[in-house]
Amino acid sequence: MDLQLQNKVVIVTGGAKGIGEGIVQVLAGEGAIPVIVGRNQEDNQKVVDNLASRGLESFQVVAELTKPEDSEKAVAAVLEKYGRIDGLVNNAGVNDGVGLEHGSFEGFMASLHKNVVHYYLMAHYALPALKVSKGSIVNIASKTAETGQGGTSAYAAANGGRNGLTREWAVELLKYGIRVNSVIVAECWTPLYEKWIETLPNPKEKLEAIVANIPFEQRMTTAEEIANMTVFLLSQRSSHTTGQLIYVDGGYVHLDRALANS
Repeated sequence: MDLQLQNKVVIVTGGAKGIGEGIVQVLAGEGAIPVIVGRNQEDNQKVVDNLASRGLESFQVVAELTKPEDSEKAVAAVLEKYGRIDGLVNNAGVNDGVGLEHGSFEGFMASLHKNVVHYYLMAHYALPALKVSKGSIVNIASKTAETGQGGTSAYAAANGGRNGLTREWAVELLKYGIRVNSVIVAECWTPLYEKWIETLPNPKEKLEAIVANIPFEQRMTTAEEIANMTVFLLSQRSSHTTGQLIYVDGGYVHLDRALANS
């Protein structure tokens, strides 16, 4: 299926690694021009160079998204380069373990800046260009907003915020023809996930236990599977889909866990 994304300029925050890189790769493969916005120039450029070696165009902007002013600068840099923005994927963030029992006000607020404040700011600054293009926004979010996890109050709150903003923006931007959706991630294999697993006692056994409870095929979701849904939602092939929270998780959140062992 042709997703009709040829030469569309799409910003992907945190696009140099993990799910973000997966989205960038799929966008480029569809002929779009992904723009990586992330804090590490070397990591950003590595992806850009990889795509260039395959004859695919991309761009990168260095930004520390915990600094509010960097969101505005990043959007300005994209407009200076291309003069347009056709899509925005808010993806950057980290499950940083700021809990209720052992957290602090400072840690909680810092985590919100890492995980949801820049979602708002990137959309706010990109909005004038998205109005012109009638573009699309996709917010990447986590199951923790619905299921909880324990010891990660700030991240769960941020993801509740991401979901709330998705529905709010879908309503507010109807009049501009801008669609807004969210892709919800549960157990997806990424470098960050692997790093987290390795911090646990008996990581191999823990991973096997997690995978055993994923109803569909008893396996982790891949970054490419998240990316495929995200890119579809960015495209006009999903032209009547807005305000949706779409779980790409092998049924992990909503299906009976007993199914995994049947």
